[in-house]
Amino acid sequence: MIERAELVRWLKWQIEAGADEAIAEEAIDRFAATRPKAEAPSFSKAEAAPMPAASGAAAKAAYFDQGPVDQGPTPAPALQAPSIPPASAPPARPMAPALASRAATENDARERAGFAQSLDDLRAALDDFDGCPLKATATKLVFGDGNPKAPVMFVGEAPGEDEDRQGVPFVGVSGRLLDRMAGWIGLDRTTFYIANSIYWRPPGNRTPTPAEITACQPFLRRQIELVGPRILVLVGGAAASALLGRAEGIGKLRGRWHVYDPDGLAIPALAFYHPAYLLRSPGQKREAWRDLLTLQDRLRELGLARPSPGTH
Repeated sequence: MIERAELVRWLKWQIEAGADEAIAEEAIDRFAATRPKAEAPSFSKAEAAPMPAASGAAAKAAYFDQGPVDQGPTPAPALQAPSIPPASAPPARPMAPALASRAATENDARERAGFAQSLDDLRAALDDFDGCPLKATATKLVFGDGNPKAPVMFVGEAPGEDEDRQGVPFVGVSGRLLDRMAGWIGLDRTTFYIANSIYWRPPGNRTPTPAEITACQPFLRRQIELVGPRILVLVGGAAASALLGRAEGIGKLRGRWHVYDPDGLAIPALAFYHPAYLLRSPGQKREAWRDLLTLQDRLRELGLARPSPGTH
């Protein structure tokens, strides 16, 4: 029987590895389809007998030439609690053989995204795309929300727990804060469109890896092309780095205008602190307010501004 302390150690390790919630009644082995099936070896009755405990050439010769030696009853093995790998070194997981190299995955994504002539086509292409391993661990595809004909498009980092359950970006605590921030300059989801750099939730809400960003990037570029916004708002450092191709942190990228220009689009882009960061660091809300006013000034220049609350 496994001790309670041992079970607690297992649970702690799973939480640190990113398994922070139970979505289904039973755990799903997502590698079962790729794990090779073991074939039962074909042995004769004599071959199936146990080898003697003695070692060496003489023992082996006696076994194969004369057959197994009766050494009396074999003692039952002692029960041992399963060994727990240290939290700093989780066990290696087998990689699905169907996963291609990053370059091949990106080419496949670019080809699928290029065929999409509408947002519905693009969503269908993502549903059929298996090049991002996050798809295997997420609950739902999180594609986009808001008005796809709006002049402003927000792009965040990756879905969280609430987004994963509902399939809609920015619907959790961070999303509600972002909606309130946008509302103070007269924007809501009828006047902006919102998406993420990654379309599936990373386990434990960790930062997306470069390979995951690479797999999703062609779809995001096509999504921006199909929406055709006049202004991009990049929410958080991961989104800003992915779309601008810059290595600086969000602290240096925010507060000034950039140009998103992958294929000659030349869309003005403004980087924001992520609302989740503002919830952890409320002292930065002053800078976030300044960024909102910078966005509002550009909207006014383009004739797109709407009255904010309290404005007469």
